[in-house]
Amino acid sequence: RLHPLVDFTGIRCIMFEPDGGNVDPSGVTMAYAAGARALGADIHRFTPVTGTEAQPDGSWIVRTPAGEIRTRWVINAAGLWAREVAALAGLELPLLPTEHQYFVTETIPEIAALGRRLPSVADRDGEYYLRQEGQGLLVGAYEKDMRFWAEEGTPPGFGHELFPDDLERIEPNMLRAIARVPAVGTAGIKRVINGPMIWSPDSAALFGPVPEMTGYFCCCGIIPGFSQSGGLGKLAAEWMVQGEPSLDMFGWDLARFGPWAGRDFTRARVRDQYANRFKIHFPGEERAAGRPARTRPAYALQQGLGAVFGLNAGWEHPLYFDANTPDSAGFTRQPWWHSVGCEARMLRAAAGIIDISNFAKTRVAGPGAEAWLNALFANRMPAQVGRSCLTPLIGARGGVAGDFTVTRLGEHEFWVVGSGMAERFHQRFFRQVPLPAGTTVESLTDRVCGFNVAGPRARDLLARLTKADLSNAGFAFFRSARITVAGVDCVAIRVSFTGDLGWELHCAVGDQGALYSALLEAGRDLGAGPVGSRALMSLRVEKGYGSWGRDYSPEYWPQESGLEGLIRAGKDFLNKSAWLAIADRPPRDRMMMLSLDATEADASGGEPVFLPDGTPVGQVSSGAYGYSVEASLAIAYLRADAVRPGDAVTVAILGRPCAARVLAAPPFDPEGRRLRG
Repeated sequence: RLHPLVDFTGIRCIMFEPDGGNVDPSGVTMAYAAGARALGADIHRFTPVTGTEAQPDGSWIVRTPAGEIRTRWVINAAGLWAREVAALAGLELPLLPTEHQYFVTETIPEIAALGRRLPSVADRDGEYYLRQEGQGLLVGAYEKDMRFWAEEGTPPGFGHELFPDDLERIEPNMLRAIARVPAVGTAGIKRVINGPMIWSPDSAALFGPVPEMTGYFCCCGIIPGFSQSGGLGKLAAEWMVQGEPSLDMFGWDLARFGPWAGRDFTRARVRDQYANRFKIHFPGEERAAGRPARTRPAYALQQGLGAVFGLNAGWEHPLYFDANTPDSAGFTRQPWWHSVGCEARMLRAAAGIIDISNFAKTRVAGPGAEAWLNALFANRMPAQVGRSCLTPLIGARGGVAGDFTVTRLGEHEFWVVGSGMAERFHQRFFRQVPLPAGTTVESLTDRVCGFNVAGPRARDLLARLTKADLSNAGFAFFRSARITVAGVDCVAIRVSFTGDLGWELHCAVGDQGALYSALLEAGRDLGAGPVGSRALMSLRVEKGYGSWGRDYSPEYWPQESGLEGLIRAGKDFLNKSAWLAIADRPPRDRMMMLSLDATEADASGGEPVFLPDGTPVGQVSSGAYGYSVEASLAIAYLRADAVRPGDAVTVAILGRPCAARVLAAPPFDPEGRRLRG
C-alpha cells in the first residue's frame, strides 16, 4: 500500500518515516539567501577567496580579488574545496572526494497512474536507494568497486561537470534493485549522473571550531550535503553565538581526528566507508581499513598474548585477549563474549593488568598551575602534594563537558587525566582560561603510557616489584606518588575505573614494554593476567561508573549525572554562570542503573526505556553484561519525576520489550570497601 512497486517477499523489517520527502535545492537555497539578506548579510557571488589570515586579536582577514573582509569568524563550508580553503589557514583536513553514480528512469506507467508521491526507499541489504523523480525513479548505489577523484586537490575551475558514466560498476546493485522493484528493470534509462562527493574517514561531517585556532569554524565533509544544511546551519550558529550547540555533536566534531589521520589512513577509511555505506552496522563494530595507524611499544607483546585490537583515537588497543576467537559484530552476544567474561572474572578474583595508555594526560606546571586549574575546573584542586580529586568540566550551557582526575605531584606540578578520544575537544575549554605567567600546559599522551593494575590481589602483585609502601596507611585511596616499579619510574595514582582495588601506573613510553612484562610475570602465579577494554567496560558498568561520550554529555546537567557533589560553588570556574543558571533546577532526567532480564543480547546504548504501561521515560546511555554479578546491566537516563529505585520498567532490546528493574545502588561493591581496602 505504501509503495506498490516494491516486492516485499522475504523482508523481515521495515522502518517507515511518514514525514520523509524531498525538496527543490535551488528553491530552498534562494530562500536561505533571501532570509540572510533580510537579516543584513551580504552575498558576494563569483568571488574566490585567495587568503585567510588570523590576526593577533583573534579576528580574521579574508582576502579576495574584490578586496578584504574583516570578520570574527571564518566558516569553511566550501564543500568539494574544503581542503583547499583549509590550506589557506594552514590546516589539513582528512577528506577525499569520490565518484558517485545514480540514474533516472523514463516514465513508469504505474507511477504516472498513481496520483501521489511514493516514499523513498533505502535497501541496506541491496546497497542501493531510490526515490521518485518526476514520473520515474532515481536509483543510486554505493558500489564495492569505488573510484576516488581529485585526490591531489579539487580543481579551482571545476564547475560540477559530470564524469563519464560507468554503470557496470554498479551492476550488482542494479540487479538487486530490479529484484526488489521489478519496474526498474522494465523502465528505460533517461540519464546517468556520475559526480563527486567528499568524505571524511568515518563518513561523518567535520564540524565545529578548530581547537587550536580562534574564530575558525568547519562545516565540511557532509555527504548528504544539502539535506543537512538547515540543521547544521542552526547548530553552527548556536555554537558561534552561544558558545555551544544545543545537541551533543561529538560524533561529528572535527576534534575527533588529529594529525594521526593522515593521507594513507584517510584514503583507506574513505574507500571502506564508501563501499560499506549501506551495510548494516553493529554496536562496537571495528573496521580494519587503514590500521594500524598508531601503536605503542607494548603492541608486539600484546599481539603475542593473543590480543584482538580495536581503534581509539588512532591508537591500537586490546579489546580482549583470545587469538582463537576472532572479533565479530552483531546485535546479539558474540563468541568473544565468553573471552571477555574470563578476563572480567579473573580481575575480580585475583588481578588484571589493563593498558590505559589511551587516557589523555596533561601536565600543568608553574607558579600559576593551581590557580589556572581552579579557574578551569568546577572542583577545588588538591592542596597537598600526593592528593588527587575528581572534577567535572562545565560546558557553556551548564552541562557536563568532561570528567577528569587531577593529581598534585609537586608544589607547582599537576597531572590531569581524562578521555583520550576527547583530548582535542577539551583543548577548546583549556584555551578559554588565560595561563598565568610562567605556567605551562603540555600534553603527555604521546610520551607517557600507563597500566591499571586492579583486583583484590593488586597490592600483592605490585609489592613484588616496588619498595613503596602500598598499605592503606602508606598509600590511601585517591593518593598519588612517584615510585619505582620493576626499575621503571612511574607516577602511581590509587584510582581504578574497574571499581576495584587498584593503581594507575604511568611511565615513559620507552619503558612501557619492560613494565608490562614485569607486571605480567609478577602476577602469573597469583592468577592475574592481561585484561582488555571490553572487560573494563563491563567492570565499570558493574560499579555504576559513567564514561564521557557515553554517559556524560554536555546535554546533561551535573545534578542529572550524579556529579553535583564535585562542584564547589564557593570558587570561580569556567562557565560557572551557566551552571548557576541551572543549578537550582530539579533534574529533568537522572542517571540510574538497571538490571535487565536479557539472555541473548545486552543493551549497548540508545535503547528506549518504558514504564509498564508503555509510557516512554528515557533511554540507555551504556550497557554491558556484569560477569561478576551475573546480570545484564545498563546505565540509563530516566525521567526524574517518573522513575524511582525499585521500579519495574521495560527496555527495548532488539525491538522487543525486556523486563528490567531500577537499582538503588551499583550491584558490585556498593559501599566501596574493595575500592578502599
